[in-house]
Amino acid sequence: MLKYFARRILMLIPVILGVAFIVFFLLYITPGDPARIILGDQATEESVLQLREEMGLNDPFFVRFGKYAYNLVVNQDVGKSYVTKRPVWDEIMTVFPATLKLAGSSILLALLIGIPIGIISAIKQYSIFDNVTMLFALIGISMPVFWLGLLLILLFSVKLGWLPSSGYTTLNAMILPAVALGAQSIAIITRMTRSSMLEVIRMDYIRMARSKGQDENKVVFKHALGNALIPIITIAGLQFGRLLGGAVLTESIFSIPGIGRLMVESIKMRDFPVVQGGVLFVAISFSLVNLLVDLLYAYVDPRIKSQYK
Repeated sequence: MLKYFARRILMLIPVILGVAFIVFFLLYITPGDPARIILGDQATEESVLQLREEMGLNDPFFVRFGKYAYNLVVNQDVGKSYVTKRPVWDEIMTVFPATLKLAGSSILLALLIGIPIGIISAIKQYSIFDNVTMLFALIGISMPVFWLGLLLILLFSVKLGWLPSSGYTTLNAMILPAVALGAQSIAIITRMTRSSMLEVIRMDYIRMARSKGQDENKVVFKHALGNALIPIITIAGLQFGRLLGGAVLTESIFSIPGIGRLMVESIKMRDFPVVQGGVLFVAISFSLVNLLVDLLYAYVDPRIKSQYK
């Protein structure tokens, strides 16, 4: 287990460098001069050129990326913000709790709703309940986050006045953004749970358990669900990683100061170090979530744990 964990951690290094190179190249070819944006339109050309030299923007691409990669690997430093002059990690860690709170509440909502509905739909296949829930699941997958968020604000904040339209510090304020961000995850987890349960409940050992006269709840939740959890855990981990990096629109709509909103504002200001650091942080978070999901397999399925040994 420890060897597997260490190997996966080492595999993060080329992943991080690959993501860093792609983001660095895309920002390099992006129009706009960070020095001009920082100094303003009234600044002279001499002051702009001087600032570009101080920031190292006049160096060739591979020289700039080489310095960035060296500091990233050796010093674990992704630079300082062009705008605030603060270290990028400090900027990210200031807003990360808000993103984590939003993503955590969204995936929790998705698990609490998606798994029970998926189980019931599998048990009552082709029933009215199954058809209705699959219809809503299809709508949830197809519905854009920004459109759902605006509809929720119009209905529950503007028309009814039940919930606030922005913020994240209180439980009431987190309901709308969590529903808007987690709607697609609810639909995906519901469909995956139903599909996985349908595959398992047709197995011979499930028929054997029922033929022995065991309670139906025990058959469903102990025998069937326990063996159907692997795909559910996989999709839940992928969804949580997606929520950590895909909350840009939700944070912008509901005015939540998270990583997504920070990157949007940094892109507008051409604050490249913050954008690069934000993308790297999301990539690392996604990789760590996948690692935790792989380790969780061992506690769900003893056969996988034996492979680690």
